[in-house]
This record gives sequence, structure tokens and C-alpha cells, in this order.
Amino acid sequence: MSLQVYNYLTRKKEPFVPLHEGEVRIYVCGPTVYDHAHLGHAKTYISFDVIVRYLRFKGYRVKYVQNITDVGHLLETGEDRILKGARRERMDPMELVEIYTRSYFEDMDALGVVRPNISPRASCHIPEQIEMIRVLLEKGYAYEVDGNVYFSVEKFPEYGKLSGRKVEEQEPGARVAVREEKRHPADFALWKRAEPEHILRWPSPWGWGYPGWHIECSVMATKYLGETFDIHGGGVDNIFPHNDCEIAQAEAATGKPFARYWLLTGSLTVNGVKMSKSLGNFLTIKDALKLYSPYTLRFFILSSHYRSPVDFSRDALVAARRGVERLHNTVRLLRTRLEATMPSGTADLSYMTDLDSHRERFLEAMDDDFNTAGALAALFELNKEVNQLLSSGQPLSRGTLAAIDQLYRELGGKVLGIIPDDLGPTREKRGLESNLIQLLVDLRNEYRQAKEWDKADMIRDRLLVLGVALEDRPDGTTWRYVEDED
Repeated sequence: MSLQVYNYLTRKKEPFVPLHEGEVRIYVCGPTVYDHAHLGHAKTYISFDVIVRYLRFKGYRVKYVQNITDVGHLLETGEDRILKGARRERMDPMELVEIYTRSYFEDMDALGVVRPNISPRASCHIPEQIEMIRVLLEKGYAYEVDGNVYFSVEKFPEYGKLSGRKVEEQEPGARVAVREEKRHPADFALWKRAEPEHILRWPSPWGWGYPGWHIECSVMATKYLGETFDIHGGGVDNIFPHNDCEIAQAEAATGKPFARYWLLTGSLTVNGVKMSKSLGNFLTIKDALKLYSPYTLRFFILSSHYRSPVDFSRDALVAARRGVERLHNTVRLLRTRLEATMPSGTADLSYMTDLDSHRERFLEAMDDDFNTAGALAALFELNKEVNQLLSSGQPLSRGTLAAIDQLYRELGGKVLGIIPDDLGPTREKRGLESNLIQLLVDLRNEYRQAKEWDKADMIRDRLLVLGVALEDRPDGTTWRYVEDED
């Protein structure tokens, strides 16, 4: 079976055929860096991490571009998110951007997300954005009013072809700010006039100003991937207006198709409502990693199809942690047996299902629009059989054990990123760790008896960050690993 992907542009599954044989060019809308990333971001970027990993696993040379929005992401009020964040934290906008850009990459590294080939910043591509706006004005797709430049949606008949929205059906103010100077309520800003006190501003043919949100992605995608490229990704919540506007700008400017396949992730929800900063129902990635391992978070996200919404709950994370532990425990046992087995002969798999059948089921799921839930099911089928084999008492050659381990490394490690090369010790082998934790608990109790509460609280808080929770009871203090909570 060849790779099939669901293309939001056509609303159907299609065989994936890259523009250039053996090469895939993919652009994914990156974060607006005005605050710490949350688990909703993790869902999108872990999903595309696995998509990119799998394409590379299949032998494609992948050029992955994911932008950093550090200017121009306008709220419905017309206010720039970066400026709003800078006022909140009382610092210069570019200082804010630097802090949260670093924070974002720290989070992605912690989650095992492979960095993009290129992470361009919107603020570093202002000349290219000005040039595309100039072309759109020359071609009649845009107009300028008192230093503001707008895209005329009525000039581009296919506007809304990704979301399915028609211009004549759009209500004024539907996620696009209404201004009297616009020719049509749905027209969107390419360039905004900046007042003298506006700190994020650049000179342009239309005066000092700054770009709109949508133009940056059209510019950076075509700059690094070509006027037409293979895959555009992002969250489904940005399909309108952001993605629709990207397409309109790019195709009006170049006269060529923009992205050939549109892959969009479903939202992460809390009690059925999308997780977002504006609603306040979010958990930052940093806070989540204090409670759960990165492998648990990846497993949780990959347990559902990337296009499906996923509801966040403690029960779901605990189930994911248990699933990861089952895989890790089997692989630990396998590798322990492998290390203790002397080299002898080649792999003999006559007493277990051919490993190729497990690989084929895994690949079949991934070839079906990157069905990671199906791929995990195939991995657990392998895991069940390996457990039976290891507990059978049959002598196993080093070649057999190595072949099984290699399959885990490829499918669970290289593709899904949930089985590391070095798993570390089992819980049963953490005697030294337990003793060290108890030593800190005893030291904290000494501080409490001496009424040195600050030092006692510091030990408690630092242990919690490391995943160890303390509970003070009448008969003494107990501790537990946070991810062991049921």
C-alpha cells in the first residue's frame, strides 16, 4: 500500500506523490512566541514530528520549515499579540520574543520533537513581505488606504476554497476586523500603518508600519520551499482565516498553486472545549513535564489520529503512562537478555511470528494517513508476542534478540519517538534513588523541627519538580512518584 493522506483541499484521501521524486517539502505554521507553549501546541508539533519522521523513515529527503511568528499576529481588535504580551510583562517586544522562542524550543527538545530544517522568523523577512505586497498591488489584488494595505477578497474568486467558506456568505466581523476604509468586510490586512509610539514598525512604500499575520507564512513558505510545494500543515482551527488568506495571497502573487496537500491537526480539548490561552483552560508543556514523562505525553497524543480532537484528562494521561511502561518494561527485559547472551549464530524466529508481519501491520497503519493509533496497536501486538517469547524459557540466540530490539528501535524509537535507545534502570533497580529521596525527606523533617520553613518548602518543591510528591501525615512523611498516581 502506498502512502495515502487526507487532503483538506479536496476533502478526501489521496495517494501522496511529491512534486520532486524522493524529496518532500513541508511547511508548518509555527508558534506565536508571546507566552509559554501549552499542550495544545504539543499535539500539533508532536503530530507533525511523527509525520516528518515517518517520511524520512520511508527514504524521502524532507525539507521541513516551521516559522516563528514574532510580529504581525493580530487579534480581532487589530492589536498585535506580541505587543500585548510585552505590555503584560513590561519588557521590549523583542526581549519577550527571545524569552519565549527559547522556551518553545526547550519544550520541543524535551518532548523529543526533532527540530525543523529551517525556523525562520517573521521579523527577519520584512523586505520579502513588502515585495509580495507590492506585487499584489501591481496585479490589482490589493489596495492601499492611508498607509494600510488590504487584500481584496472579491478579486480572488477562489478565496475560501480550503475552508469552504464563500465570500458572500461571510458575516461582517467573522474573525476579520471590520473597518470603514475596507472595500469589503472580509478584506484582510497585508500591511498596517504604525503610529509613532508603535515600537514594532518598519519603513515601507506606504509609510512606517508592520505586516499582517497571514502574509508572513505565504512569504516564508515560498522563499524556502518554492512557489509550489508538497505539504502545508498546522492546526485545523487556523483553516479560516489564516490558511485561506495564505492561499489567496500566494496564488494571486505567483499565479501558481501554493501547497498541494493540506494536513491539519485536530484540537486538544478540555471537557470538549479547545485548550487555549484566551480561555485560560490550558496546561503549559513545562508544567505537564513536571507530572508526566515526555514519552507519556507523546503516547497520549499519538493514541488518537492526528486529525481527531483529543480530550485532555488525568485518566487519559495515566492510561498513556501505563501503556508506555508496558512497552518500556518489555524492551528493558529484552535488552537485559541481549546483553547477557553470548554471540552465536543468526536469528532463529521459527518459534514466533515472522517480525516482518509486525512491521507490515505497523507500516500499513502509518501509510493510511499516518494512523498512529493503528501503529501503536501493531506495536502492542509485537509486545505481547515478545513477552510470551521471553517468558517461555526457550533458549534465544543473540541474533534473535538483536533483531527484535532493532524492530523496537525503528518503529517505537525512530518513527514514534516513544522508546529511547537508553531506557535507564527499572523501578526495581532504583534502590540508590530511593535512599537519596528518603535522605532529603529526613533532612526536610529536620528543617521543619527547627522551624526553618523556607528550607523545608524548598526541598518539597524541588522534589515535586523532579516528579516526587511528599505527603505529611500524623505518623510521618511519605513520598511517591507523581506519575504513579492512579
